[in-house]
Amino acid sequence: MSTQKPIRGKDRDTILQALAAGVVPRTGLQHIQVGRAGEVSALVRDIDRIADGGSALRFIIGEYGAGKTFFLNLIRLVALERKLVTVHADLAPDRRIHATGGQARGLYAEALRNMATRTRQDGGALASVVEKFITECARESERNGTAVERVIDERLAHMQELVGGYDFATVLKAYWRGSENDDEILKGAALRWLRGEYSTRTEARQALGVRAIIDDADVYDGLKLLAAFVRQAGYSGLLVVFDEMVNLYKLQSAQARNQNFEQILAILNDVLQGNVSGLGFLFGGAPEFLMDTRRGLYSYPALQSRLAENAFARDGLVDFTGPVIRLQSLTPEELLVLLGNVRNVFALADPERHLVPDEALTAFMAHCSQRIGEAYFRTPRSTIKAFVQLLAVLDQNPGTDWRSLLGDIELASDADDGYGDEGNSGAGTDDELSSLRL
Repeated sequence: MSTQKPIRGKDRDTILQALAAGVVPRTGLQHIQVGRAGEVSALVRDIDRIADGGSALRFIIGEYGAGKTFFLNLIRLVALERKLVTVHADLAPDRRIHATGGQARGLYAEALRNMATRTRQDGGALASVVEKFITECARESERNGTAVERVIDERLAHMQELVGGYDFATVLKAYWRGSENDDEILKGAALRWLRGEYSTRTEARQALGVRAIIDDADVYDGLKLLAAFVRQAGYSGLLVVFDEMVNLYKLQSAQARNQNFEQILAILNDVLQGNVSGLGFLFGGAPEFLMDTRRGLYSYPALQSRLAENAFARDGLVDFTGPVIRLQSLTPEELLVLLGNVRNVFALADPERHLVPDEALTAFMAHCSQRIGEAYFRTPRSTIKAFVQLLAVLDQNPGTDWRSLLGDIELASDADDGYGDEGNSGAGTDDELSSLRL
């Protein structure tokens, strides 16, 4: 039941610390993943298409506990291994795709702060990406005997056709001047502009000499510019991950919801028609965000027609070619494998160091079933958390019999955690361990 993948001590500690706290670990996901082969294969093909200069867009839809956050994090790590740059952010009341009061710019800024590359997987990679581009331009300048700013203009000439392309190049040249003159203030101003952190054009003009900023209306254009730029910097493309899309469903204003849906429609049309290059989107949300005909995406006829699922994919048949991928709940068999993976992580992939035998896994699941019913495998946050705690006690108290501990473990169903009823299920909670499902 154990895997033979080597596990570093750092990864082990990170995984167990996250699981013990009831959240999804950001690293080491490959050591605990189970199932989802078809969905992962479909998304890997999308990543390969993005790296080949194409584009892709998917809606990852699942009930609370079905594993959206885990799935999105894993696909993001796969993209990083394929030399893509990723940006990701969770939508919130103050962060959404379309707005007029700074909320869209806030979403863009949060996503850029979380920019990651293969060598900077924890975020904050914007400066290193810019430095890599500037360094390459400086080397080319030295080889050809031309000015660095001219090389930057030449490399970004094709971006002049995009909205904001001229200002983007101007900001990068300002960063180069700051780097050349050891002017950290100028470099910081350039990074602030690239992250969309300027709220007024006047402030940006005084700091950088540009007349435009990335504002609420320019978020999608900014992402297209970023996708073109990272390819010039030597990466394969850009993957944008927006989670907690259910926050759009929860907007009280019908006008605000429709404006966000119009922006999603524009992105969907642009991407699926192949009008962008090297850019992909993943949107994670609960079923009501998609299917509610009053407040969800299906309330917008143009989106409903485009996102309607394959009518032939029923009775266990699947179709992973459409823009919507549904994540099913964890099965008891897959939870058994997951428990085995957690045990294996605890033992650093050494079967000789397993703290409990295989029979303990099935006994633990039976114990959970008796205490909280079928919810233990549908939303297994408390189950996995209790299992990690069981292993921790056995590890720190040698000679303790695992059988004697099972009767003392108290479990609570995740349904009783106060996360809301049907209309709010999963909202703001998909970072919990209940999403530990792949």
